[in-house]
Amino acid sequence: MLALDAHDELAEFLAGVLVAARWVRALHAAGVIGEQQLADLALRLTAVGGVVGVVLGGSRARGTHTATSDVDLGIYYRLPLDVAGLGIVARDVAGPGAAVTDPGAWGPWVDGGAWLHVEDTAVDWIYRDLDRVRTCWREAQAGRFAFHAQVGHPLGWPDFAYAGEIALGRVLADPSGALGELHEATGRVPPALRETVRTRTLWEASFTVDIARKALPRRDTAYVAGCLFRAIGLCCHALHARAGRWLINEKGAVAAAGLLDGAPPAFADRAHGILGELGTTGERLARAVDLAADLVAETARSG
Repeated sequence: MLALDAHDELAEFLAGVLVAARWVRALHAAGVIGEQQLADLALRLTAVGGVVGVVLGGSRARGTHTATSDVDLGIYYRLPLDVAGLGIVARDVAGPGAAVTDPGAWGPWVDGGAWLHVEDTAVDWIYRDLDRVRTCWREAQAGRFAFHAQVGHPLGWPDFAYAGEIALGRVLADPSGALGELHEATGRVPPALRETVRTRTLWEASFTVDIARKALPRRDTAYVAGCLFRAIGLCCHALHARAGRWLINEKGAVAAAGLLDGAPPAFADRAHGILGELGTTGERLARAVDLAADLVAETARSG
């Protein structure tokens, strides 16, 4: 009887292995990199000189990814960074044409990395200077922040986003434990930062709508569009600050803000409608500015 039970258990185990193998193959066929591959890659990256650890971000970290989602890997480093060593890993996993950048190649805040394709999945390596991340986190705790010009971020890069990234991400490799400590520490948006972000962004949003009015006599659609985009983006930050939630990217910010408790009714639909119906006539531009002013005022009254 014992031998039969052991045989049955072994058969069940092997059946489970086969199911898992078929599931993994299906994921790979659909272009999704498996968890073990990510873990193995992260360990290889931490063997490169200067790399402190690796954090998974984006939809993969949130568990909302699809077969077409990119994989975002934050590569946290301290100088000097062995870019040549990173290149060796990149070419090994993504082919001989894979290339990595020096730190600073993409700008001062999103400062470099690589755009790779691994098993038909887009995999982005994004450098993060750990010492700078720590500095920005200390500033955030004190309620200090700024938006900075950065390619790919039309609203500007808020330096507290470094803390938000590691709070929302999933640490894949962390030999020193430094990233795990930061992940735990940044889990809650500091009260001082919440207050400062809310106060400053709402003031600027209101001011920006007011200066948009100055372009109405000239029917300067481009200027009005820029002002209203910024005002709406700032409202998104204000709403996230009120809710104690990190906002680290403009992409999806309007939709995310509209789902928060306390957001003005139909916030996302109204925000998209304002930008989507600007037009070029003085009447349409004036209406858009009025609607934006109403939305900013309601956001300010939200709490």
